[in-house]
Amino acid sequence: MKHGTCVLALLLLSLGSCNNTDPNEYLAAHGLSGEAMGSYYRITYLGERLDGLEASVDSLLDAYNLELSPWVAESTISRFNASPAGVSLDGTLHFAPNLDLAGEVVDRTGGAYDPTVAPLVNYWGFGTGEHRTTNQVDTAELNAIRENVGFDLVTLSGDSLTKVRPGVQLDLNASAKGYGVDLISKLLIDRGRPNHLVDIGGEMRGGGTKNGRPWRVAIRLPEENVEQVSAAGTLPLAEGRALATSGNYLNYYEVDGETYSHTINPNTGYVERNALLSASVLAPDCATADAYATACMVLGPEGAMRLLEGIDGLDGYLLVRAADGGMEVRVTPGLREQLEEEQ
Repeated sequence: MKHGTCVLALLLLSLGSCNNTDPNEYLAAHGLSGEAMGSYYRITYLGERLDGLEASVDSLLDAYNLELSPWVAESTISRFNASPAGVSLDGTLHFAPNLDLAGEVVDRTGGAYDPTVAPLVNYWGFGTGEHRTTNQVDTAELNAIRENVGFDLVTLSGDSLTKVRPGVQLDLNASAKGYGVDLISKLLIDRGRPNHLVDIGGEMRGGGTKNGRPWRVAIRLPEENVEQVSAAGTLPLAEGRALATSGNYLNYYEVDGETYSHTINPNTGYVERNALLSASVLAPDCATADAYATACMVLGPEGAMRLLEGIDGLDGYLLVRAADGGMEVRVTPGLREQLEEEQ
């Protein structure tokens, strides 16, 4: 059995400004980086250096993890998953907003995104379980697990979060990094640094501008396609616009030459296999972009395009496996117009 992980690299492209009167040109750029949510974070902001920023960022993310990290045994979500009935959310700040977003995305995607997918994630070995092949699937066992999947099995009433069945579990990791990006972006705005770029594990949000122009990010392809990187293009982020990418080459395992990606279809219970290699979603905030990027991977190229084109404020940049084994790019009309205007 072979494990493989390819890192999606998003490079910042510094663009010079031709407008010498832009006040941002005279603001110094400062950076901060560290570890967060099982990955890295990188922050670039314009203006005077902020004292104590690292401690503030760590405090924010620690508070999030104590509520929503399934890898923290005493977190609220871990206690909910272990409980046969539910937990109180009294005193929490982040759980309800993430659950509200999840409910919206579940409805918009027909369940292609569903945070109650956790038992299936574990069954396929992307959580606490062992990796398995399709031939190792026990249909009766899988169907029994699927009885615990469905957002209607979870109810939030006041501070009380309850479940209909004891086996129901939540996994909100699909929007975790994006939500963390939003938290840090708000922190920078509150501390008087509206012009910034925040990146957690490749999920990004651009606050304000850099030198009067959008922050720009370039999408890197899987390592085996690095020679095709120019085909991926660059995307603009400004005024709070956010980008999140989900890709089947980011988290997978191989057994007997067969690849199993981390994309689980909540509606079938199986690992989803379609021609969509990656989905980069632009949205007004990063948590939203993150959740919809996950849904796109389940829906496939055609379904993802229909979804993104049908929701105001969303745009998408899809990398699709072509019939000849190559790669093609599909872009939503709104983003295509923006890219053409900047050429």
